[in-house]
Amino acid sequence: MKRFAVFVSGGGSNLEAIIEALKNGKIEAELSLVVSDNISAYALKRAERAGVERLSFNPKDYSSKEDYEALIIGELERRDIDFIVLAGFMRILSPYFVNNYKDKILNIHPALLPSFPGEHAVRDALKSGVDKTGVTVHFVDEGVDSGPIIVQDIELIKADDTEEVLLERLHKIEHRLYPEVIDFFAKGKILVKGRDVKIIAKGE
Repeated sequence: MKRFAVFVSGGGSNLEAIIEALKNGKIEAELSLVVSDNISAYALKRAERAGVERLSFNPKDYSSKEDYEALIIGELERRDIDFIVLAGFMRILSPYFVNNYKDKILNIHPALLPSFPGEHAVRDALKSGVDKTGVTVHFVDEGVDSGPIIVQDIELIKADDTEEVLLERLHKIEHRLYPEVIDFFAKGKILVKGRDVKIIAKGE
């Protein structure tokens, strides 16, 4: 069974959805570690309640990104982690880290990439006047929200949507979609070659 780690920075609602999916047998993999760059993140409490090991750190305690990434890599290697799931992790990983886990880092983003990358995707979509947005699950590369796209789901924007209301609907999509993708990846049903991604359907 594949072993994975989840990286978080905040509340951890996607982490909670992943934990629930694991409990219900909807993800055939083992969540071995939760990593956070915020020692006060509520996501760490969610992990604690679920009995998952936690690693938290304050980046300001380290002289460089390389130093704390070396700490993380050491902990991942010690637990034989097969892949990484970013779930609201608000820190950009270095090219060294990404290449160390090439095509083994998943991320979820509240927009239809390549449109609206970055931290304020929902706000940017509303300001742009587009009539739809959605959720993207993608592999992480050296850029910002620029890796190969695995799957997307569309959400229509309503005339009276606020950022908070739209984000709530997008979260519902995320909480359904991300566990499904994680399970498929853990089973070897998602193949990536360059920017081309193939999802293997049942029977293939």
